[in-house]
Amino acid sequence: MAARDIHRDGCIMRYPFLDLACPLDGAPLRQDGAVWRCLSGHSFDTAREGYVNLLPVQNKRSRDPGDSKVMVAARRRFLTAGHYQPIASAVATMVLDGLPQRAACLDAGCGEGYYLRELADAAAGRQIALLGLDISKWAVQAAARQQRDATWVVGSNANLPVLPRTLDRVICMFGFPVYGEFARALKPGGELLQVDAGADHLRELREIIYPTLKPERRSEAEAPAGFSVAGAETLRFMVELKGAEPIADLLLMTPHLFRATAEGRARAAALTELSLTVDVRLLRLRRNAAR
Repeated sequence: MAARDIHRDGCIMRYPFLDLACPLDGAPLRQDGAVWRCLSGHSFDTAREGYVNLLPVQNKRSRDPGDSKVMVAARRRFLTAGHYQPIASAVATMVLDGLPQRAACLDAGCGEGYYLRELADAAAGRQIALLGLDISKWAVQAAARQQRDATWVVGSNANLPVLPRTLDRVICMFGFPVYGEFARALKPGGELLQVDAGADHLRELREIIYPTLKPERRSEAEAPAGFSVAGAETLRFMVELKGAEPIADLLLMTPHLFRATAEGRARAAALTELSLTVDVRLLRLRRNAAR
C-alpha cells in the first residue's frame, strides 16, 4: 500500500491515503513496509489482503462488530449486479463537483467497497487519495481484495484514525454519521455527502415483511454544528428483482432482516420476483471555515 502512481487509461492517479492517525494517541502513522507506526511506538500490521486494522480491542462493542461475512457476501452480489448503479452515479457526480484536482476522499462505512470503486472509475484523470473505512473486518477484507489501489482500514466513525483537516470529501452511505469526527477530519470547505433512505425506500418489501408501516416523519435538511447545507437531492427509481436470491440478498444487507418477524421473513423468502421503489436523499454538507 505504499504511495505509488497508478496508470489508468493513460492518466496518472495517486490513490493511497497516507494521513492516517494512531487510534491510541492520535499521532501520525507512517508506513514502514507492511507496518504502520507512530512515534510513540504503536504499530499496526498490514494484512495480506492489503488492509490495516485500526480498531483497538477496547473500542469494540462486540467481539466481531459490524456486518458478518454472510451479510458482506450478500451485499457484494446485490451491488455488483448493478441494482443501485444510479445511486453510485449520483454520488460520484456530487463528490466530484468542485473537487480539487488533487484531493482525498473517505467512504465512512464503506462496506465491501462498491461505492468507492465506482467513484474511482468516475474520477479517471484526477489524483484522488481514496480511503475506505468500516467497522466490519469482513467488509474491509472483501473491499481490499477487489481494489488494491486504495487504502482500506478497519475502524470506527466514532474515532476516525485520520489526521485533522486532511479530507476534501467524506461519503456516508446509509450509515451512522458522527458529525464531530467528520468535521475534525475535513478541511475547511470540504464536504460531507450523506445518503439516507427516503420515505418510500423499499416500500414494497417493507409492506411484505411488516404487519403495518410506521408513518414517516418528514423533515427539512438541517446542518449539524460545523456544517452548512450545500445542496440536497432526491433520487427515485424502480428495481426489478428476478429470482429468490437477489431478494434474499437485499433483505440480508438491510436492517429489516433483524426488525422483521419470523412470519415476515418467511413471506419474503417465498418471493421469486419483486418490483421495488428506491427512494434516497442525498444531502451535501459543507464544512464551515474554522474560526
